[in-house]
Amino acid sequence: MLLFAGLGNPGAKYAENRHNVGFMAADAIARRHSFSPWSKKFQAEVAEGKLGAERVLLIKPQTFMNLSGQAVGEALRFYKLEPSAVTVLYDEIELAAGKVRVKTGGGSAGHNGIRSIDQHIGGNYRRVRIGVGHPGVREMVHGHVLGDFSKYDRDWLDALLDAIADNARMLAEGDDNGFMNKITLALRDKLQPIGEGDRPPAKAPRAQSHIRQARTPKPAIKLPETGPMASMLKKLFGKD
Repeated sequence: MLLFAGLGNPGAKYAENRHNVGFMAADAIARRHSFSPWSKKFQAEVAEGKLGAERVLLIKPQTFMNLSGQAVGEALRFYKLEPSAVTVLYDEIELAAGKVRVKTGGGSAGHNGIRSIDQHIGGNYRRVRIGVGHPGVREMVHGHVLGDFSKYDRDWLDALLDAIADNARMLAEGDDNGFMNKITLALRDKLQPIGEGDRPPAKAPRAQSHIRQARTPKPAIKLPETGPMASMLKKLFGKD
């Protein structure tokens, strides 16, 4: 048996927060693979089903993010599983929005949910880090993760959640690289960065007005060579 934990905060107030993308991913997997209805157990909402040949328990801790490890640890001990059987899906501000990376072990990188799980079961479990982007300055991080996804975000977010659900079986089978490749391909058209080939062409030099082009140049003024005027000009400009 495997345990897939999606992290977030319980309640309608937090439902659309970037911090709740782990809950969203768990919900998408449950819908796509016809898991059992959600029920309450282990201080969490849980649903059971299968991904390929693997029996999987989906869990959404209801202890709030900072105490996520309590629910995950309780479920792990109940089923007598090793930490290596656990996969945690959660938001990652150090990844660009829509990017997904999978790894086993590592630090919490300041994520309170991961820090709590580390405290309860150790660090030897798999992490599915779902990028939600960084606001740019440290002081804005709290508001960023506890802010809702925007209407613009929904374009890539819905595609991302679908891709995670479609390819969750690969996670259950341990094909982490295959899973990441599938996500990348699914999001390729939604998250195309601006590169040299995508930049608009440089503006051409401003063309001369057709009116100006058609205008005949004014002839140079011909100065008199003899007479009183010519004598005066020669004295004025010092010409002999």
